[in-house]
Amino acid sequence: MKIRTRFAPSPTGLLHIGNARAALFNYLYARHHGGEFLLRIEDTDRQRSTQHAVDVIFDGLKWMGLDWDEEPVFQSTRQDRHIEVVQALIEKGQAYRCYSTPEELAAMREKARAEKRPPRYDGTWRDRDPSEAPEGAPYAIRLKAPQTGETIIHDLVQGDVKVANAEMDDLILLRSDGTPTYLLAVVVDDHDMDITHVMRGDDHLTNTFRQAMIYRAMGWDLPQFAHLPLIHGPDGAKLSKRHGAQSVVEFRDEGILPEALCNYLLRLGWGHGDAEILSREEQIALFDLDGVGQSPSRMDYVKLAHINGVWMRRADDERLTNDVMTRLKKRDDVIINDEVRGRILALMAGLKERAKTLVELTDSAAFAGYKLPLTFTPKAEKILSSEGKEILKAIADKLAELSSFTPEDIDRVLRAFAEEKEIKLGAIAQPLRAAMTGTTTSPGIDLTLSALGKEEVLTRLRSVLEK
Repeated sequence: MKIRTRFAPSPTGLLHIGNARAALFNYLYARHHGGEFLLRIEDTDRQRSTQHAVDVIFDGLKWMGLDWDEEPVFQSTRQDRHIEVVQALIEKGQAYRCYSTPEELAAMREKARAEKRPPRYDGTWRDRDPSEAPEGAPYAIRLKAPQTGETIIHDLVQGDVKVANAEMDDLILLRSDGTPTYLLAVVVDDHDMDITHVMRGDDHLTNTFRQAMIYRAMGWDLPQFAHLPLIHGPDGAKLSKRHGAQSVVEFRDEGILPEALCNYLLRLGWGHGDAEILSREEQIALFDLDGVGQSPSRMDYVKLAHINGVWMRRADDERLTNDVMTRLKKRDDVIINDEVRGRILALMAGLKERAKTLVELTDSAAFAGYKLPLTFTPKAEKILSSEGKEILKAIADKLAELSSFTPEDIDRVLRAFAEEKEIKLGAIAQPLRAAMTGTTTSPGIDLTLSALGKEEVLTRLRSVLEK
């Protein structure tokens, strides 16, 4: 049997981090077992589904590197097939027409609450003759759910879970307007797509019991189910905006690399010994459901930033430079051209050692393209005192004499000047750094000056000295 998993989001909003983890787990499980990973867009809610949300899902999955194996299935295009299955259930005697009005249904719920019973349909039309209904009255179609015994789900994460059938009501398959319900459509689509394993959040567990009844009523084999614990905020409460980023788009905008997010999400609820930083190849080789825990996971944004820092240090300098340049285009205090890009690329090896996000990396690299005059931090202003300016004036003459502006040449001049003036190298590097960046941090001063180039360095020095 070829394993086939699927990710089936609704295009009604952003790609939430919980859904993204479910997509990752489905993808890794399929790849680990040599199977196939499919994508289905559950867009039956036509009022809330948008093309923008569909595009966000596609872009998010591609950004995460989760490639699917067949053309995406759009659930809204399969309504005729869903209705066909309902007709088959009616013919089997497994479904029936329900003529209960909205008012009657509301009265049933009120009565159940008054009697301290769960509010559910009471089966009024389950065994009645449809001829008793008013002529032309609208109707829904309900499943004849078993009323005795129990339904057991052999869950690959939660273990065996069961519910008494008496606790389940006759769920609606087709609404009175003729449209299929989510519970029906999911079952039909999973069956027709030959899905062997359904992995999703454990908030779907109740749905799974109801969907199992449809499978059995049709005489279809059930897929294997794996219900994944949810992701909570750091405080254990439901993840919300007050905790921080919640969607893939937000994490991307905040400067998280896709491999870092996937690495973090994998370890959020799954473990393999002490392994923490795992490449995609290692993830595929190691991932299986026996490593998934049963308890909810807690987002740890600090841990995510740490993992992102690790992946940034591993990342290609060209790639990081391209991302930084894209982010810098949104700023009006930076010049964007090939020369600035070359400076940032030359400094990237040092810049990425200090940053934990692409936003931090962009901020630290921005000085390479700053428009003059620079804006200085209070600490930089203090360093550029009269004494600091005296050092800059003297060192500017030395730097101007250099015919070659390599880091080695610059280092040699700075050390010779420090020895001549009998001062520490830091006493020269600090005012130079402040003059070049407007701050007190940068990669090595010799690398920084070399990357900026002789002409730009002297221009920035003159700007400070003339201020």
